[in-house]
Amino acid sequence: MKSFEANFDGLVGPTHNYAGLSEGNVASKSNANDMSSPKSAALQGLQKMKALHDLGMVQGVFAPQERPDIFSLRRLGFSGTDANVLEKAYKQAPSLLSACCSASSMWTANAGTVSPSGDTLDGKVHFTPANLTNKFHRSLEPDTTGNILKSVFADDKYFAHHLHLNDNDHFGDEGAANHTRLCSNYGEQGVEIFTFGKYAFNANMPAPKKFPARQTLEASRAIARLHGLSDDKVVYVQQNPDVIDQGVFHNDVISVGNQNVLFYHEQAFLNTDAFLAEVQQKFGSDDVHFIKVATDQVSVDDCVKTYLFNTQIITLPNGDMTIIAPMHCYDNPSVKAYLDDLITQNTPIKQVKYFDVNESMKNGGGPACLRLRIAMNEAELNAVNPNCLMSESLYSTLTTWVNKHYRDTLSFDDLRDPQLLLESRAALDELTQILKIGSVYRFQQ
Repeated sequence: MKSFEANFDGLVGPTHNYAGLSEGNVASKSNANDMSSPKSAALQGLQKMKALHDLGMVQGVFAPQERPDIFSLRRLGFSGTDANVLEKAYKQAPSLLSACCSASSMWTANAGTVSPSGDTLDGKVHFTPANLTNKFHRSLEPDTTGNILKSVFADDKYFAHHLHLNDNDHFGDEGAANHTRLCSNYGEQGVEIFTFGKYAFNANMPAPKKFPARQTLEASRAIARLHGLSDDKVVYVQQNPDVIDQGVFHNDVISVGNQNVLFYHEQAFLNTDAFLAEVQQKFGSDDVHFIKVATDQVSVDDCVKTYLFNTQIITLPNGDMTIIAPMHCYDNPSVKAYLDDLITQNTPIKQVKYFDVNESMKNGGGPACLRLRIAMNEAELNAVNPNCLMSESLYSTLTTWVNKHYRDTLSFDDLRDPQLLLESRAALDELTQILKIGSVYRFQQ
């Protein structure tokens, strides 16, 4: 049976704005309070999805969260009409209003962790939404994320869904941004690599000093248990605390894998040699390509600025691998020179394609942040909600939808506008009908 890796990209929500909410994310903080363009951001994301579909990839669409999150504002003590709630939050707690308007769910790599059926004990594709406890604005997402996942992957013959982990820093989980899977074939058993930033129950172990470590070893182990993964096909590795303190807030900012390729910076991990040896041993005799980028080739600072590793590595239908990179990589001389040289080397990576995702990059997420990777066989793919799979028709429909509902520009002052709430709800209500995902939002229930 054929197998595929599908990429489900998050649609950018109507309240896309630059609030600088993510400590440890250099791009997010440096562009705080800039004027955003929700319409441009959503169209850029759709163009990337359509381009990958045109390359022959299985490309899906993942709905955004309901924002502004009036439910959470009411839970935190703001009362009255929806307009009253927005105005009171704007005057009394503007940072809370920003958090409850965040469009951060666009970075679907943080939606959850996925284990393909080839890896799991019961032979199903397993999903665990990320709890994202480290950042308040993202901790609002897991319930709705779970609803959307269950609507897209609804057939329990093929798919198993878990509740997100306990809402506590000890089990801080950031989803696929700290998870990589290596395999020979997408449908066969692979090696799942869980990268963590700290030990939750042992303060004597290495940990970053400046910025938070968002993923714990204990969370990664819990997900492996929930998904029924075999110990001899799982590797746990700690991210280098020093690079977290340099702005590498997720592992996918410093490392990315695809099939038999692990592309990483030499400063990415602790105990790198032992880690690579374990991966090689658990992968088996098949050839694994460990592509190391040395600091004197590309600095960590340039990796963070350009998101060299927050690129996607995809395998085209002809078997060649391609890197999907942001234009920031093209515009940086050292990174562009490195990538030009990489595709001439004896590795499976044969080309680089550059995309304009500037609205996402300014807010702290590159091409890899925008997608959740799901390896499936043909039967599983046929069980996916077909209305969420990219096509010429869906691209046209969603482009029209964005142009109809999204604002050209958005500032912080706009977040208190009751009309923005009405516009967002109208957009999402229509979207659930386009994608046929049912009433996944609180305002619909």
